[in-house]
Amino acid sequence: MSEQEVARLPREQIAEIQLRALKETVDRVYEKVPFYRKKFQEKGLEPGDIKSLEDLRNLPFTTKTDLRDNYPFGLFTVPQSELVRIHASSGTTGKPTVVGYTRNDISNWAEIMARCISWAGGTRDDVIQIAYGYGLFTGGLGFHYGAEHLGCTVVPISGGNSKRQLMLMQDFNTAILACTPSYALNLAEEAGESGIDPVKDLNLRIGIFGAEPWSNNMRKELEGQLGLKAMDIYGLSEVIGPGVSCECQSQQGLHINEDFFIPEIIDPETGVPLPYGQKGELVFTTVNKEAFPVLRYRTRDISILHPGTCACGRTFVRMARVMGRTDDMLIIRGVNVFPSQIESVLLEIGETEPHYLLVVDRKGTLDDLEIWVEVSDQMFSDEVRRMEELERKLRHEIGSVLGISAKIKLVETKTIPRSEGKAKRVMDRREL
Repeated sequence: MSEQEVARLPREQIAEIQLRALKETVDRVYEKVPFYRKKFQEKGLEPGDIKSLEDLRNLPFTTKTDLRDNYPFGLFTVPQSELVRIHASSGTTGKPTVVGYTRNDISNWAEIMARCISWAGGTRDDVIQIAYGYGLFTGGLGFHYGAEHLGCTVVPISGGNSKRQLMLMQDFNTAILACTPSYALNLAEEAGESGIDPVKDLNLRIGIFGAEPWSNNMRKELEGQLGLKAMDIYGLSEVIGPGVSCECQSQQGLHINEDFFIPEIIDPETGVPLPYGQKGELVFTTVNKEAFPVLRYRTRDISILHPGTCACGRTFVRMARVMGRTDDMLIIRGVNVFPSQIESVLLEIGETEPHYLLVVDRKGTLDDLEIWVEVSDQMFSDEVRRMEELERKLRHEIGSVLGISAKIKLVETKTIPRSEGKAKRVMDRREL
């Protein structure tokens, strides 16, 4: 069944497709994966106990720790001879999380990504420049196969070398830019320094940005600087990579590819499923993956699920843009702080550069938060009074949003390190 048909089915038919695929997945992991079989037995469950989608809540959760504990291939359901590709996380906090794909998995992933690019407004007539990293990270190759499946002309440049990126955008008439939002900002900055006006000198129409949380104010910043429509895409390697969900042109949330992934929202503290419309932690169960299916994977991403038909006519459930992460969340003097909250305030005020860093330290028994914010070189050197006023304004606005006081440190342009991939937003010195 084509995407045009399945994405517009009545909810009852989508549920039938999901339940049939869920039962097959449960049977497979119970038979092939000792980890899941043990989890089932501990809960007194057998595959036959899954008779409806409501029974999903009885299945065990899977966490990133489970993936690391079964490193490298302990959760796979196929032998190595059936794998055609392996991806892995960076492993910066220990062993990487490893995921694998059969030939059919790669084909399905390409179909999913083609859908997402199409939802965002891309067509086979477009040139797409993929500035996500290629390699063990899923971003570059995920976009690559999807764009080729759709029929786009692909520029597989990967991240970095911003001057060359901009040259190729001009020479190849690039219409779609795919990268992290923080790297898109770097490209806009490089364009300004190179005398390039993206709005006048480039043909960019769409930006498909993901791999890190970003706010609606960041969307406005990117659209204003690059002259494109900024679209949000979501995914994670443990589930498949990019393509779990994506915005359509209506931008009423990110459509989840529900014939491949069953979403839930749970209370992050209790694990209890929450109804549509309530904010909580995203959980996904894959129902069409052969090599590496996962049951109820806890993403740690905070979002909301919205049912109902979108203005575009699709009936797939939509997720709100990720609002932060439970594990990236900072707790400062008992208050939960997400970097995206800070970003939203900075971009709303609009008198700073869109680059910031949260520096957390401990003085005695108390935690201190200092926020480094870049300002223009001219303001930094000439406008002492204006700098003082801006600092007071930022301190007040951020204090109002967070409910705690934070020190503001205005710094010169390029003080905060740039990233070709995911931006580093937090420097936590409490453990040093």
